[in-house]
Amino acid sequence: MSKVRTAAEAVSLIKNGATIAVNSSSGLLCPDAVLEALGQRYAAEGAPRNLTTIHPICAGDMFGTKGVDHLALPGMISRIIGGSYPSGPSNAEPPLIWQRILGEDLAAYNVPSGVIFDMLREGAALRPGVLTKVGMDTFADPRREGCAMNETARQKPVVRVTEFEGEEWLYFPALKPDVAIIRASTADEKGNLTFEQEGATLGAMEMALAAHNNGGLVIAQVRRVAAQGTLKPHDVKVPGILVDFVVEAPEQLQTTATLYDPAISGEIFRPLSSFASPDFGPSKVMARRVAQELKKGWAVNIGFGISANVPRIVLEEGQHGAVTWVIEQGAVGGVPLLDFKFGCASNAEAFVASPHQFSYFQAGGFDCSLLSFLEIGEDGSVNVSRLAATPHRTAGAGGFVDITSRAKRIIFSGNFNAGAKMHIEDGRLVIDKEGKIAKIVPDVAQVSFSGRKATENGQDITYVTERCVLKLVNGKLTVTEIAPGIDVQRDILDQASGTLHVASDLKQMDAALFTEAPMGLTL
Repeated sequence: MSKVRTAAEAVSLIKNGATIAVNSSSGLLCPDAVLEALGQRYAAEGAPRNLTTIHPICAGDMFGTKGVDHLALPGMISRIIGGSYPSGPSNAEPPLIWQRILGEDLAAYNVPSGVIFDMLREGAALRPGVLTKVGMDTFADPRREGCAMNETARQKPVVRVTEFEGEEWLYFPALKPDVAIIRASTADEKGNLTFEQEGATLGAMEMALAAHNNGGLVIAQVRRVAAQGTLKPHDVKVPGILVDFVVEAPEQLQTTATLYDPAISGEIFRPLSSFASPDFGPSKVMARRVAQELKKGWAVNIGFGISANVPRIVLEEGQHGAVTWVIEQGAVGGVPLLDFKFGCASNAEAFVASPHQFSYFQAGGFDCSLLSFLEIGEDGSVNVSRLAATPHRTAGAGGFVDITSRAKRIIFSGNFNAGAKMHIEDGRLVIDKEGKIAKIVPDVAQVSFSGRKATENGQDITYVTERCVLKLVNGKLTVTEIAPGIDVQRDILDQASGTLHVASDLKQMDAALFTEAPMGLTL
């Protein structure tokens, strides 16, 4: 018997108070048609209400895929557990889910993405929960914020500190969803799912297992339906025995603002010449300086921001393939994409399920991570997850905490302060107008990365800005290099509101970084 149903039919069985897990990463794999139908049902019937929704990575974006905003209606969600949330420009109206969070209409939590996948896997196996070191001494630690994003959440903790075998751990209870809403490319009539037109699988299998094994409902949105028995078994990533309903949505976007790009799904490989090099300027200087830290043969994780341009620098310098890029959504190799298509890669070598990728990250199995910062504290701590004035500008921590907890080497990059105007002239950095907001501060507003823990763990931490390079040395934020044209006192120490130290062997940044010609990078 065919499992194909309309979206309205599929969501009709979801009950009040249900816990719903959604497999998505912004627009990537977002089951938007099913979420829209669920929101429409609530608008018409007032049910289902008081839902808990689980999003290891955010569902939807601010660029055409509403995602969780379909459900952000008053009274529909009472609790949301997210690794990240839809984000976008500060001058845009905040997504509805942010309005609900800031209005204390629901309890909202920002739990590290990998930990949420772990909680689902524990729920699938009917085990009690997750013991982890991920998040200790960050906002995820209950001695700080315990993942709570608002006061309503603070009243209902999701994590506690416990002792096991003589060690201190964070304990997160297992998640046991009543419903999993996932997405694929193709389903056959029995519900077997393939992902041939997708840029990842994320945690589709883990979510389906968690819901099915706890007596729940699994709804799969797909672009097309095939006849029973026509899908190749090696291509099936979620078997039909776990899927209850299939919803056909031929117009589903492949990822944020992208109908379909076969290079994202690995069906074709783009010529390397088709990837644009970053425009010359201070941002490119930073990406170049980050690239100088890399070594041939490394597996390197990258995050959003300046870091996302580093693969283009490596490509421009004729070193493509010398390092292998790994991103939390699951792509290994290739060329990671930019802006809000970030999370996908063109020309990938492999797609790993996100929960497996996070196990790799949480144990520090890779060589280096390239990440951004909003603020840096005197002790080397980093805030990447919260801007109090415009919360929806940041997506939350996502996989940042999982990635940084045991990473051997981390290179953070970003502008030294906010709002500065500058240009490069005759190989020198010229500050035209200073920024008004210091990003080097005594204490960060939210600890996404603990400098104190990094010092204890012996992690190698570097911070690259347009005007200087800093290192975390014996727990102190230390300036080790400055850009040509920059005065240490005037342009660095006086522009930081937190205390900085200056290395006794202070160097000038490589002059080749500040010229338009390729810099002759050798890894």
